[in-house]
Amino acid sequence: MRKKTASTRNSVPAPNAVRWQGQVESACAREGLHLTPLRQQVLTILAESSAPLGAYAIIDQLSRRQGKPIAPPTVYRTLDFFLDNGFVYKIESRNAYAPCEHLGHAHHGALLLCEKCGRSDEIEDVKLDRLLQEAAARAGFAPHRQMVELVGLCRDCAAQVGNSTAVGFRNEPLTAL
Repeated sequence: MRKKTASTRNSVPAPNAVRWQGQVESACAREGLHLTPLRQQVLTILAESSAPLGAYAIIDQLSRRQGKPIAPPTVYRTLDFFLDNGFVYKIESRNAYAPCEHLGHAHHGALLLCEKCGRSDEIEDVKLDRLLQEAAARAGFAPHRQMVELVGLCRDCAAQVGNSTAVGFRNEPLTAL
């Protein structure tokens, strides 16, 4: 099997949702992180979603499940907990959150965002990270966090519209830049 120099991460599809949720639960137990009932409910909502969710979509689902209003700050604190521990990543341009299958690492890659279906893929690429860090250093800038977002069509949506020249549209896996 060929080693990939970059990996992609889809919004966690249904078959992987239980696995991702279990990985987060195991990581919390291993690291001594408290998975409160609210955190567990938000974790379940994120795992069940086929696309990234904004905080207010999560709040709406929690309110329906609990039959009472949910205060936004509690959900934002929960999302911050998941971000801080590398369980989710934030799509800044959409103010949405998505599960990360590669748990426990800082997200220093690029997000491929489909403007048609909402799918998000995360590319982790050491070369891209190094290039961005070097460019920031040359500018005298000390970044605390980075995420590049590329907006276009995913492979499936590009195929539906006959746009085989879409960026990233290939029959082979994505590799390092």
